[in-house]
Amino acid sequence: MPLPKLTEAQRQEALKKAAEARQKRADLRKRLKGGEVGVKDIINRTDDPIISRMKVSSLLESLPGIGKARAQKIMQEAGISSTRRVQGLGSKQKEMLISLVSK
Repeated sequence: MPLPKLTEAQRQEALKKAAEARQKRADLRKRLKGGEVGVKDIINRTDDPIISRMKVSSLLESLPGIGKARAQKIMQEAGISSTRRVQGLGSKQKEMLISLVSK
């Protein structure tokens, strides 16, 4: 399916909306790293479009003490694909992820 033809105004609005979403995700990752908010709080808020479209790997890497390698290991233990987004997690995967991160 080809991309729709957008007017310049529509294109600018889409770019603005995308930039706002990136900024909100960056702020969320910063709050996670600072310990202001926990993984359990984030994972259970799938009604928020910013959170629900965030990749699980990015979420884990935002936590203090967890880098790419450890995030990948946690996701493998929980049976989560490397491309999975927060909205796509099942209830068992959420529980497993929370228990692995809280260790």
